[in-house]
Amino acid sequence: MQKPLISILTPFKNTSTFLTECLDSILNQTYTNWELIIVDDHSADTSFELVNDYAKKDNRIKLYKNPGSGIICALRFAFKQSRGDYITRMDSDDVMVDNKLDVLLKNLLNKGKGHVAIGLVKYFSAEGISDGYSKYELWINNLTIKGNNYSEIYKECVIPSPCWMTQRSDLIKCDAFNPDDYPEDYDLTFRMYKNKIKCIPCDTILHMWRDYSWRTSRTHLHYEQNYFLGIKTKYFIELDYNPKRPLVIWGAGFKGKTIAKYLIESGISFNWICDNPNKIGKKIYNQTLQHFNYLSHLNQPQSIVTVANTEAQKQIRSYLKVQNQTEMTDYFFFC
Repeated sequence: MQKPLISILTPFKNTSTFLTECLDSILNQTYTNWELIIVDDHSADTSFELVNDYAKKDNRIKLYKNPGSGIICALRFAFKQSRGDYITRMDSDDVMVDNKLDVLLKNLLNKGKGHVAIGLVKYFSAEGISDGYSKYELWINNLTIKGNNYSEIYKECVIPSPCWMTQRSDLIKCDAFNPDDYPEDYDLTFRMYKNKIKCIPCDTILHMWRDYSWRTSRTHLHYEQNYFLGIKTKYFIELDYNPKRPLVIWGAGFKGKTIAKYLIESGISFNWICDNPNKIGKKIYNQTLQHFNYLSHLNQPQSIVTVANTEAQKQIRSYLKVQNQTEMTDYFFFC
């Protein structure tokens, strides 16, 4: 019986330094019925020639040039060229663990439609891993082990962009790579959440995620450090906001102010609370900041929590528990 075909979608641009290691890790997969749809996004180095040499030796590697510009266009084009019933994505500077495709596919075959298979990730770098990336790795892996990734979707992207696999029909159901919204991996994750695509738990490291100073997520304007508050607020309003309940912003720092702007622009009224005595009673954007105890006077409020301090978050959770409130229904951490 013919094994299912897996389509691996890989855009690349100026990654000749890392492409050999990436391609070798794909060739070394224990699961062999795959096609690599790899799209050059206008590289200025020797990346295209390097991949072309591999493509000449293995007809499973299909090399194209991006007819447009940017990673979304390259992914969209790659998906159109793909033939597999199962779709996964790979970054051209990363490395697959040799049983990655095997594990992801087996998990999907076991669960069937309406699921996305994911795996644990591990960062590596010649310069060493920063504390921020180490914390992100630990956080996202803890979610993946339990398969409850969506429970913290408003904090960060909860599905690692180069370590997922899903059925073609489920990806199409989520509108694949058609939206032009960045960051594209976070937007797709929200659309999977919207369409109730369930995450399959996994306790195995399947992907080696390379960090280096000039990687796209560090340098491109689409991924600049703005905490992605626009995309979070957009999907919160669409998916979890209940207009029949009073909405509350907890915190009046940069994040709280930014979300307040988005809500005002969307014509959504809200209450604003904090625990900073220097801000309580003052007005920001013509909105008076209340003491956080004001929350107990509201009837079934929904709260967006923008406080980043870890200890403060613990205290807020304890307070909300006393108020008999439930996370992802009554309150949502945006950091």
